[in-house]
Amino acid sequence: MAFQIQRGNSDPNSYKNLSDCFRTIFRNEGISGFYKGILPPIVAETPKRAVKFFTFEQYKKALSLTPLSAGVALSVAGLGAGLTEAVVVNPFEVVKVSLQANRDAFKEQPSSFAQARRIINADGFGRRGLNKGLTSTLGRHGVFNMIYFGFYFNVKDAIPTSPDPTLEFMRKFAIGLVSGTISSCVNIPFDVAKSRIQGPQPVPGEIKYRTCFQTMALVYREEGYLALYKGLVPKIMRLGPGGAVMLLVYEYVSGWLQKNW
Repeated sequence: MAFQIQRGNSDPNSYKNLSDCFRTIFRNEGISGFYKGILPPIVAETPKRAVKFFTFEQYKKALSLTPLSAGVALSVAGLGAGLTEAVVVNPFEVVKVSLQANRDAFKEQPSSFAQARRIINADGFGRRGLNKGLTSTLGRHGVFNMIYFGFYFNVKDAIPTSPDPTLEFMRKFAIGLVSGTISSCVNIPFDVAKSRIQGPQPVPGEIKYRTCFQTMALVYREEGYLALYKGLVPKIMRLGPGGAVMLLVYEYVSGWLQKNW
């Protein structure tokens, strides 16, 4: 996220690369600087994952009654799950980004709850307050989950299974890893737009980044198309293997529940 909110080389706080980002944060803010904004994702993570996988199952069941092919239905179910997840998670993202954009030392920062109250008091719950950047979050989660679920289940069914449990586990993990990686590559422009909208504006009191596609166009025009892929490597490092683990846990747990319940 730190890469995504900086505005090119003209930004005086610009990080040169991933290692420079780590060094600068550690030097200026200490080890605790890497954990800014950690409470909102911790609080949101359980309901977020529950909403994602529960609604995916419900959309999948509903779409099985339509004339859509199984492959398309899985992708559409993933899209629906992602959009639903985005509505739940967006207020937590607003608080998290505002905390992470603050470069003061960790102990000088307000708590997550104090920051949430500050945002609500200043701008309310709407599109300028706790739900700022909702369209970008909808795009980020909708596109990610559409590819994530659609690719995984379609490819998994197309590749023969293995009778060896270890090889079967590795087969699923590899497909999940590729699924999470591709999804991250495709949806990151929405992620960059979300971070710019929810993060601090370049000029205090003046809103430069207003809407999802306006922000994408502005970033492209001012900084080039590569700016829309800032933070891609850390994102892949997190969501590639992380996405694979989530899908495997989902599959094995849901299989166990169906078998025993």
